[in-house]
Order: sequence, then structure tokens, then C-alpha cells
Amino acid sequence: MKIAVTAATGHLGRAIVNALLNHPAKPEVIGVTRNPEKIESPKIEYRKGDYGDKSSYIKALEAVDAVLLVSGMDDPSKRVQQHRNVIEAAIENGVKKIVYTSIVGNAQKAGFSPVVASNRQTEMDVQESGLNWSIGRNGLYIEPDIEYVNNYLAAGKIANCGGDGKCGYTTREALGFAYASMLLGDEHNGQTYNLTGPAITQQELTDLFNTVFGLNLKYESMTVEDYRTERIAELGEFMGTIISGIYEGIRAGYSDVASDYLTAAGREHIDWESYFHRMSQKI
Repeated sequence: MKIAVTAATGHLGRAIVNALLNHPAKPEVIGVTRNPEKIESPKIEYRKGDYGDKSSYIKALEAVDAVLLVSGMDDPSKRVQQHRNVIEAAIENGVKKIVYTSIVGNAQKAGFSPVVASNRQTEMDVQESGLNWSIGRNGLYIEPDIEYVNNYLAAGKIANCGGDGKCGYTTREALGFAYASMLLGDEHNGQTYNLTGPAITQQELTDLFNTVFGLNLKYESMTVEDYRTERIAELGEFMGTIISGIYEGIRAGYSDVASDYLTAAGREHIDWESYFHRMSQKI
């Protein structure tokens, strides 16, 4: 079986490629990326593909059995057509199956909703493609919080507008394993899965940092308005609105969903204490 993974040099794309390469089925993996010429000593074949250029994907998906479509990072107003370019190229190439990496969230009621809404439209496009399909709705990556530990330490706190809301975080490695299973298992065809780990509050996240890393951080709950203003000032209008909207959604409970990870992956999601202990050995 020949599987193409889009955005293959991104964080999630690499995790999915690695999971496929380690899968007992040993599929042939093709990585699709905008700049394959920049890759040194590739383990797999890389082909050029740009979401904004359908013709590049018509070529990139030649002789492919299944494609893993990693959701794009562009403005929501552009992403739907970009994803359609990949879907249409898959159809024209006779690809048999498409798996899409969507996201958990509410499509109407938070600052992050335009992104969620664009993902929901792509979900519909995938379902109506005529191909076999599976969809994963990813929880929030926990890795950025780990990478931000020195900033938390400097501030002495974790501060956002998540409040008491629970968030079904996940890891890219866990997602990679689940998507490899979804690509290779026919039992996942026609299924949409919430791919999240155990849901925790921001206070519980703070407690994990303190317990495992030996810190003394506090959690400060900010208003949505204050957090949005702070994020926009630091990150700019687009990213500031996106990040604050994610935590606004956590506060409202949109990230606290029933997880289908076990069904999708065939194993339990890693628990957070084990994950944090593992990360503490790398920092």
C-alpha cells in the first residue's frame, strides 16, 4: 500500500510518517511538502505539493492508494479551497482513501470558531468525495506548553482565560499512532473520532508542572477580553485572536469531549503524569 502524507515536514506530518514507518504493515510512505529540495538524506520519497496549487497535488498523488490530509495553517477564508485542491487531486488520481486531521471545537461561539468552521466544511467535503474516508478531530497539542516551561518559570505562573474548563489535550506522537491505524484499517472507514487524551483543567496542568518539574507555579485565570488583548499585543491580530479563542473555547467547555482515541488507535492514550515524567528527562 502506498500512502501519501501532506505537510510531511511539519510537526504532525513527521509524527504520522514515523508512525507509518514503524507500523507492522510496512506501507510505502510518500511525504508531500512545498520544498522537497530542501530535505537532506530523506528516509522516504518526497514529492512537491502546495495546497494552493492543485496541479502540484495532481502530480504528487500519482499512483497513491491513500492520502493523509493534514489541515492547513492558512487563514480560514483560504483553507477550504486549499483542502479541496488536495481532495479533488486525490479523486482525479483514483486514490481509494482519504484521512483528514480536523480539530475539536465549536464552529460558532468562540474566537477560534472560524478555524473550526473551515475544518467542518472540509470534513463535509471529505465525506462527500466518494472515497473511503476517516476523520480525526485532534485535541489541543500539549507540546507547546512543555516548550513554554521557561516562560512560565520566568513569570512564576500560567495565565490564560481557560478558567475551570477542561481540555482534552493530546500529543503529536499519540496522534501519529492513531492516524497510522486509521489509514491502514478498513474498520475505521466512515468514522469520525475525537482524538484526545484525559481532559484536565489549567490548574491541573499547572499542578503537573509543579509536581514533575519541581516548580512552584500558580495558575491565574484571566478574563477572555484581557487575555485576547494581551495575546494580540504580543502575537498580532490573527494569531492573538486564534490563541485567545482556543482558551475561550476551553473555558466554555468546547474542548471537553468524549475521547475515541482507544477505538481509533487500538490502545489507550498516554496519561499525563507519565508523559510529563518522560518529558522531564528531556529538558
